[in-house]
Amino acid sequence: MSLAGSLLHTRWFYFRVTGAKGEDLHINITNAGEGSFPTAWPGYQTCATYDRKYWFRVPTTYDKETGVLSWKHTPEHDAVRYAYFAPYTYEQHQSLIADCQSKPGVTLEMLGQTLDGHDMDLLRIGDADDSDKKKVWVIARQHPGESMAEFFMEGFLQRLLDRHDPVSRKALQQAVFYIVPNMNPDGTWRGHLRTNAAGANLNREWDNPTLERSPEVYYVRNHMDLVGCDFLADIHGDEEIEYNFLAGNEGIPAWDDRLKGLQDEFCRAFLHTSPDFQLGNGYGVDPPGQANLAICSGGVGQRYKCLAFTLEMPFKDTHYAREPVQNWSPERSVRFGAAMLNAILAVIPTLR
Repeated sequence: MSLAGSLLHTRWFYFRVTGAKGEDLHINITNAGEGSFPTAWPGYQTCATYDRKYWFRVPTTYDKETGVLSWKHTPEHDAVRYAYFAPYTYEQHQSLIADCQSKPGVTLEMLGQTLDGHDMDLLRIGDADDSDKKKVWVIARQHPGESMAEFFMEGFLQRLLDRHDPVSRKALQQAVFYIVPNMNPDGTWRGHLRTNAAGANLNREWDNPTLERSPEVYYVRNHMDLVGCDFLADIHGDEEIEYNFLAGNEGIPAWDDRLKGLQDEFCRAFLHTSPDFQLGNGYGVDPPGQANLAICSGGVGQRYKCLAFTLEMPFKDTHYAREPVQNWSPERSVRFGAAMLNAILAVIPTLR
């Protein structure tokens, strides 16, 4: 089989094999080397499931010469599904929104509609009438194929909405949270890796979003202008790097000692609360004044002079804490999301 679609943004796959129990399957994706990020295939293991809930990894090989991704597997049940990563479907997204909006203190706002007619949902959590409260934004899944980002959001929201959790209670005393669990519902519905219905990479649209090309960013940035932004975390997944890491805003013109201190404090707190977070492995740092302000974290950090960053999780596994059966997984993403609340609480008092 081969991956379909524009090879510029082709990597995602998800399919079912039936009549498979006890059969020795040998599956080849013949054009894996022609899609995006071909250097990221080595070390990758295919995700598989029987019940669409528990996902495990299947040993996988990649031939650099032929560009073929291959795996062999003998299923234990009649039907098995394989995917690049465990999907977080649009139906799951709708269930997450419905569950959250029924909780006390949550307001669901529909900011507008996408090109395919999907709602752009925002969850506001906390008392927005208190002007002294900090404005904390967390968004995810600008790149729809990075489904671990919405699993992360599920864990983050579950903890934030747990009225018995002391960290959540303290955070909501000091801040209002604006949450967009899925920035790209069209791409999710269509099965895209990185783009929306217009073929736009939303994480390159934050300097000049338009209703014709990137309404998702247009609506969210307009709402930020309306209510303000003191903190932004943009949640992603990385195809190649086997670490959880933060990509900061050192290259924006507004970067100064205050923002550096906030980012350092956030990282210290996250390191303390989650062994799955680390420093030292990730993207390079932009030279001063050279950040790409079309990228969400750079554009938002510069526009509002606030702490803003991209948080990346691996499609493979964490190099320092490997889990051989599942590698990086939905379950670990959920727990990682829950852990970030501690780090946010640590910086809320000094955000402005």
